[in-house]
Amino acid sequence: MPPSETVKIVRFHSVGGPEVLQLESLPLPEPGSGEVRLRVKAIGLNRAESMFRQGHYLVAPELPSKLGYEASGIVEALGPEVDPAWLGKTASTVPAFPANTYGVYGEVAIVPAHALAVYPASLSYQQGTSIWMQYITAYGALVHLGRIGPGDHVLLTAASSSVGLAAIEIVKAQGATSIAVTRSSAKKAELLALGANHVIATQEEDLAARVAELTGGKGARVIFDPIAGSGLPTLAEASSRGGIIYEYGALAQEPTPYPLFTALSKSLTIRGYTLFEIISHPEAFVAAKQYVFDHLASGQFKPHIDKVFPLAEIVAAHCYLESNAQIGKIVVSV
Repeated sequence: MPPSETVKIVRFHSVGGPEVLQLESLPLPEPGSGEVRLRVKAIGLNRAESMFRQGHYLVAPELPSKLGYEASGIVEALGPEVDPAWLGKTASTVPAFPANTYGVYGEVAIVPAHALAVYPASLSYQQGTSIWMQYITAYGALVHLGRIGPGDHVLLTAASSSVGLAAIEIVKAQGATSIAVTRSSAKKAELLALGANHVIATQEEDLAARVAELTGGKGARVIFDPIAGSGLPTLAEASSRGGIIYEYGALAQEPTPYPLFTALSKSLTIRGYTLFEIISHPEAFVAAKQYVFDHLASGQFKPHIDKVFPLAEIVAAHCYLESNAQIGKIVVSV
């Protein structure tokens, strides 16, 4: 059967809360030069998309705007200058395009061919859309830049997020020790079951004191934090001498004070980072994809899916995304 002439695509016409998302019937789009059309089977949600929808992201939406970085499905159409071998392949999208240029929420998605990646055939569509954002983000900071290994203590905030869980797996694979950070002890048992060596609940424990206890007074050499804001000085206190803090997000959405005296006394590095740093570096991008693929294929990495919503419930899915109740990836099935 030929594809239908219209398809369901999620767009928003104004910035705001989840309620601005609309599932619209639009003409079937055709890929341009260097692009493909993916028949979407599953979509992976990310906090970056929530911030983009609210107008709080690195780039501003161009209204009406599509949304979304990660989808899995089957390549059903190719634009000019695309390798014909992609046609009919199962693949997922890597966040290798601007958020305000492309979007994958819908029954189909137009994406650049360079943003496609194959994943192990043993994975489902839902698992296939739960890979690249989380694992490449964590890989870039912890392996490519941080060079973590045996003897290192790695502090991971927002540890129950999909990136946090990927980081726990990567720390384990590299032979280092993970210290997962969450707000309450409600998620503690599951984080330990998912591989964290230690878990600190910040509403119940003194973060810096607990890290000192766990590290024999040395502190964490690498800290991986998507929150920023007023908590940064506490992270600096928990850092080791000569340690590095990777700030890869701004979930706190508040000013971030620079802990000058702690940084001076400990010779700290506080560094901004996003996965686009890896994706824009061809050799690093290839290495990242291979590292993730190999660990998925071996079973060392297992994408953890918290909850699945149908496409018609995209607003409810974003409400759940912003509730912070999840442990792992929120997926939309198409």
